[in-house]
Amino acid sequence: MQSEQPNSDLATLQKQHVSPSLVKTDNTKDAAKIETEQQLESLLSNLLKYGVLTASAVVLLGGILYLIRHGAEPVQYHVFRGEPSQLCSPAGVIEAVLSGSRRGIIQLGLLLLIATPILRVVISLVVFLRSRNFHYVIVTFLVLTALIYSLVGAYF
Repeated sequence: MQSEQPNSDLATLQKQHVSPSLVKTDNTKDAAKIETEQQLESLLSNLLKYGVLTASAVVLLGGILYLIRHGAEPVQYHVFRGEPSQLCSPAGVIEAVLSGSRRGIIQLGLLLLIATPILRVVISLVVFLRSRNFHYVIVTFLVLTALIYSLVGAYF
């Protein structure tokens, strides 16, 4: 069995002409990077969790209010009635909510549900820009572009 020499790592570093303070600095940078990544993961997971919970609560509230008002009405399945035109755009949904429309409240919840992952991508893009991680910036920007096009493309 070989006996381990104390400070053998330090001796190895000195033989390699590497300063121990440089190694300590690298470890500190790695720890800070890992901490920053954990903070980002925590922020994004909380955003998704609370965004979905908020959207669900708004849809539930709108659904309850809608059923209180229209729950006893007979259903006419032989006649199809689509959504009113005012509920087909975000501005129309906001206007409907402000006027007290129960359908508007449900639509607002759905808009919040759609906006939650888009906000996640925007936050990720900002974080990657600040950390100068340009590979992820490009990928995230492409994802954001595809998301925005899928939402706005129908209007053009």
